[in-house]
Amino acid sequence: MNNLKKIGLSALAGSLVAFSANAVEMGVSGTAEITYATIKGDGTAGVTTGSPWGSNTSLKFSGSGNIGWADVTLVRTINDKLGSAYLSAYQTMDMGDLGTISFDAIGGGLEGVTAYDDKLPTAYEEVWNGVSGSGIGGAASNDTLGYSNSFGPISVSLATSKKGGVAASTDGGIGAEPVTGTISDIHFTVDGSMLLDGLTLMAGTSTTDYTNAADEDDTAHVGHVLYSSGPVSVGYRMGQAQSGTASTAGQNIDAMSVAFAVNDNISVSVATQDTEYDTPSGVNITENVDAISASYTVGAASVRMHRADSSNDGGVTGQDVEYMELSLVLAF
Repeated sequence: MNNLKKIGLSALAGSLVAFSANAVEMGVSGTAEITYATIKGDGTAGVTTGSPWGSNTSLKFSGSGNIGWADVTLVRTINDKLGSAYLSAYQTMDMGDLGTISFDAIGGGLEGVTAYDDKLPTAYEEVWNGVSGSGIGGAASNDTLGYSNSFGPISVSLATSKKGGVAASTDGGIGAEPVTGTISDIHFTVDGSMLLDGLTLMAGTSTTDYTNAADEDDTAHVGHVLYSSGPVSVGYRMGQAQSGTASTAGQNIDAMSVAFAVNDNISVSVATQDTEYDTPSGVNITENVDAISASYTVGAASVRMHRADSSNDGGVTGQDVEYMELSLVLAF
């Protein structure tokens, strides 16, 4: 009997040691931000007269560890504006040459077209921030399964999700059948340095398959040509989005930006974006957005500015919107 006890205790001790060796080490980081923003518009946009002040604090819990055949990383970010809800929640498994598998419950934006919807160089925000949108959708951070790998100069990013806009489902839970069945994304990034040092090429597509037979598939396509040389980065972005719903306007997008790093602390950028709303039974309308961004960073503090002006905002003739944001963020 004593020998049996010794064997049992030895097995338990061995299992505890093995568990400890594979344990994930957690760390905490975060940001605290204060913003001052204004927005005003002409035409039907009106004027927003609410308080321009805002604040945001987030805590990011992240950990990584090796389980023998893969490096595992898990991230949970909580935000003071969302109470106990997660701002992001995801985990990844890096299997080396076999690639990386991820599960993005909410907020990660890890793989697929959504992760690469707008990669134009900028000192702070995207050109459309505050006035419009990227125009490109895909398998968003809604219980999305992802995969990525690199093959020489080519990197591939895959993503798929179900249940449309539902995110962070409870484990073991099965929701009702949604109108949106499956969203499938594929995106490629090519290192173009063999052609021109500093050149990067990107292209991706997303397809939304509807369970409702009355609707055809939604499709979205996005591509980038990016080039960096010293302190200067330039980029061109093209995109197209077509809805499977009858009589719904599609979008054709062209955008460009130039970013300049004045020094290690100061960066500025200018950008423009044209979005043509392809109306099936009417006249096409082009929305134009022009923006400038700047940032100054010293130590853990950053002061940032973004100004964007939009005409025919949202594809509505005569609707003009002006947006300005100032941000002070501290990282800890």
